[in-house]
Amino acid sequence: MPSTRDIRRRIKSVKSTAQITKAMQMVASSKMQKAQQGALNFRPFAAMASELMSHLADDTGDYRHPLMETREVRKRAVILVSTDKGLCGGLNSNLFREASKYDTASTQFIAVGRKAAQFLARTQRKLVAEFTYHDTPTYAESEAISKFAQELFLKGEADAVDLLYTRFINTLSQKPDLRGLLPMGSAENLVAEVRGQAPQKPAEHQRIDFLFEPDPATVMDRLVLYFLDFRVAQILLEAKASEHSARMVAMKNATDNADQLVKHLTLEYNKLRQSNITKELLEIASAAMSLG
Repeated sequence: MPSTRDIRRRIKSVKSTAQITKAMQMVASSKMQKAQQGALNFRPFAAMASELMSHLADDTGDYRHPLMETREVRKRAVILVSTDKGLCGGLNSNLFREASKYDTASTQFIAVGRKAAQFLARTQRKLVAEFTYHDTPTYAESEAISKFAQELFLKGEADAVDLLYTRFINTLSQKPDLRGLLPMGSAENLVAEVRGQAPQKPAEHQRIDFLFEPDPATVMDRLVLYFLDFRVAQILLEAKASEHSARMVAMKNATDNADQLVKHLTLEYNKLRQSNITKELLEIASAAMSLG
């Protein structure tokens, strides 16, 4: 049975842990608000870029960019977007569970985040590149990831490139999501993915006639590259918003559990202390009676 000294030490230790988790909760909450706003603000921009791609696809006729080439998928590359740090609940575990479903023989991985690289090394899966990104993802970071994926596809080292990340739904809900990056699908499907709606072709009277200079094909050659960079940037923003939300919730739960444990230990300490006092009083009374 633990002594009162042991219980006091444990109470002190739990209180110290609670202070740490409370501080981490506040930091994550502050970062979460900025990350959430960034992810939500980027969605209309991504949808508008997809609609512009739809107009270009109509105006260019049969022309297709090399990154739109569809071929039999024999080799696949997966961009696995995780966190750099832990303490965010089951966020990474749920993501890695989905990554484990890929065939190891025909799949190569691009790790974005230290936890993804550690998982791939631990499970002995093929890792071809590793990237990191900041709390506020930059265009340069998304561009580097996008360019590497494009090179794999154009060189024939991958017939398809997927994005596996954690999609931000709300503060309490984030779930793994899979998006195709290459080859680029139809613009209508891209718009639907961004908006979370069923694909639909805009009516002719709703379409706007654009004038492209020098010509639609030249504009598409450049826009496709920017579009892929923006698509990766959107994924990084979604993943970062999910990370901070999950960490804030996890640290709040840890703080609440620590507070409950302190209450339980305090009650146990008081009971043990009262028991010791009663025992000492009985001993004093017994000694007094024996002397009398």
